[in-house]
Amino acid sequence: MEYKERYKHLNHYLKEKFGERTLKICIDGNFTCPNRDGTAGIGGCIFCSEKGSGDLIKYNDDISEQVHNYFLSYRSKRANKFIAYFQNFTNTYDTIENLKYKYDSALIDDRIVGLEVATRPDCINEDICKLLKSYTNKYYVCVELGLQTSNDYIGKLINRGYTNNQFTNALQLLNKYEIDTVVHIMVGLPNETFEDIKNIVNFINKHNIQGIKIHSTYIIKNTVLENMYLKGEYKPITLDYYLKCLTYIITHISPNIIIHRISADAPKDLLIAPNWNIHKKWVLNGFDKILKEQDLWQGKYFINS
Repeated sequence: MEYKERYKHLNHYLKEKFGERTLKICIDGNFTCPNRDGTAGIGGCIFCSEKGSGDLIKYNDDISEQVHNYFLSYRSKRANKFIAYFQNFTNTYDTIENLKYKYDSALIDDRIVGLEVATRPDCINEDICKLLKSYTNKYYVCVELGLQTSNDYIGKLINRGYTNNQFTNALQLLNKYEIDTVVHIMVGLPNETFEDIKNIVNFINKHNIQGIKIHSTYIIKNTVLENMYLKGEYKPITLDYYLKCLTYIITHISPNIIIHRISADAPKDLLIAPNWNIHKKWVLNGFDKILKEQDLWQGKYFINS
């Protein structure tokens, strides 16, 4: 059976939704996380750097200036429509007033058609959902919700700072307000087994989500995970194992979910291991080869429960 598209690519989805190519503007909203400031823990997740997931963002305290500078750069010439994406740290972790001010500070150009916000389940409540919903009259609104693992023990080990139940409760609130949700998961976390990969797929399939981001666990400088690696307490996964897990995930999740990412861009100057992580094409090409050679596609083995 031959498919033009063996899984639902984000870029194709955005092109269909907005009628043309649509890109994301990565924004640093100068947030922190509750597992950094002592509310839910200190130090952040063990794999997370001092910049959260925003190591590739050029920091600027002024949000409007970040957007303005983006539109002055060559990157803005590649499309006519854009999504303002608050990426690093927890972008709903503030007062409602400050959140509105920060979001409004990014939505300053008519070419911006969407607002995407990355956050944690323990930083979603009714008031935040109401604020996000208020933007849907003019913008496409999407929340990226961290899960990483459905194993609560591993969640504690990585200092996640929230439980699966909190994830479920947050997602139910987002569903109530009809806000699209993208779930972030990782492969290769400490103590993880292939059974955990199967369990996270089952967990995701029981929830109403619209998208998923998948990437391997990599080690960067000045993190707890680096210390574990140097002490021999953590061994990074191989590319072959990651492709095995990725194949299982894609073939067993709902065929309706949009695949936002299957490989992450580790900052080359901070990456400790594994070295294959910097070769994104190895993941993309290797995965495409597996799907074609084995005639696989998204949701081939999905069972609707």
